[in-house]
Amino acid sequence: MAAPLILSTGAASIQMFIDRVFLMWYSKDAMSANLQAGITHFTIFALFLGVAAYVNTFVAQYTGASRPLRVGKAVWQGIYFALAAGVLMLGLIPLARPLFNWVGHPSPLREQEIIYFKILCFGAVPSLVATAVSSFFTGRGKMAVVMWVSFAAAALNIVLDYALIFGHWYMPRLGIAGAAWATVSAHVMTAIVFLALFFRAENRRNYAALAGYKPERDLFGRLLRYGFPSGMHIMLDVLSFTLFVTFVGRIDDVSLAATAIAFQINGLAFIPMLGFSTAVNTMVGQALGDNNPALAERSTFSAASLTLGYMTALAVGYWFLPELFMYPFAAQADAAEFARLRPVVIMLIRFVAFYCLFDTGNIIFTAALRGAGDTRFVMILSVSLSWVMFIIPTYICVRMGLGLKVVWSFLTVYVCVLALVFLARFLGGKWKSMRVIEHIPPVVTAHRPDVPMIEA
Repeated sequence: MAAPLILSTGAASIQMFIDRVFLMWYSKDAMSANLQAGITHFTIFALFLGVAAYVNTFVAQYTGASRPLRVGKAVWQGIYFALAAGVLMLGLIPLARPLFNWVGHPSPLREQEIIYFKILCFGAVPSLVATAVSSFFTGRGKMAVVMWVSFAAAALNIVLDYALIFGHWYMPRLGIAGAAWATVSAHVMTAIVFLALFFRAENRRNYAALAGYKPERDLFGRLLRYGFPSGMHIMLDVLSFTLFVTFVGRIDDVSLAATAIAFQINGLAFIPMLGFSTAVNTMVGQALGDNNPALAERSTFSAASLTLGYMTALAVGYWFLPELFMYPFAAQADAAEFARLRPVVIMLIRFVAFYCLFDTGNIIFTAALRGAGDTRFVMILSVSLSWVMFIIPTYICVRMGLGLKVVWSFLTVYVCVLALVFLARFLGGKWKSMRVIEHIPPVVTAHRPDVPMIEA
């Protein structure tokens, strides 16, 4: 189940990697602006994305409970939410300039951040709709569909990146704006394809893909009740990294650019594992819908073992072969400019090599807890630890001038502690009794059937 999603998220990871490599070739400032503006946009967007993606858990539990006609209704609630949330994201466009003025990066960099952020806001509606509708396939275990759509979207994005960033094939040379429009175009294509597949005749017949369009207050309310903590967890987790990047940018331009490269290389480890996350969320949801928590637990530990093996292999590569991972960024970058970055990036990649082993726990055990509906605990824990162990110490270190190595040490400790606490929560087993779908009371007949009675 996870393999197609690993390939799917892997394609997205490669697309993002190539996107930033192209921008590095265009200019160092464009690549740095892409990181800051992209992560700032995603910080806000993640709240809505988490709710839209939580449709997966409802689809999985309804599928496990053998209630297919509820599946289409759950997807429609996600579509309605996606439309409303996407419109709210458009309202952020006028706020872009004051927001990035507060971030405080130098003016040339800031202007590119504002451009990238504004354009990404136009892609919110199609991206959220695509996320909600893709859950119709992932929640039922139909991962290959999502894989092929993701491949097509990544390919389109890369081609448009090359054309619009550099002005090839008679296209305008737009730089960072070209990268943003390429991303929005891929989102639009993805939403159209998923909707066309969702409305196929067999899905209309078997899952109420069209007949389930009516809003349903109780179901929509449960999507918000369980989905918003999940979205808040993602948003606040991304916020912590957004603030981290913002604070690092105040150290110097080399620290910011090196951090941007290290995070992108880290994405090679992290993003493919999101495929395992979705698979675990689906399998736990289906197993609990079928009242089989033992299968849910077994699936989770199986995924944890596989992801740890993958992360270990990458960690070895990060530690001993950092130049290999840096090569695409250096290939056509300014040689003198990259020479300043090289030793700093190598140091940061070795931090990544250590903490990515623990990140396995964050990915897998949070997915299992969300698949059961334990989203509130995940949110509260993440918020508490991120501020106490990560955001506040980073801010203090930057103000005191303690340097990049100390700042990244706090990041590493935070990731490790978070993984251990999520593992403890999972082992506690409270999640086994949780469900997000409504309980169906047993049917009791009005009159007892006639039964022959034998008197003693």
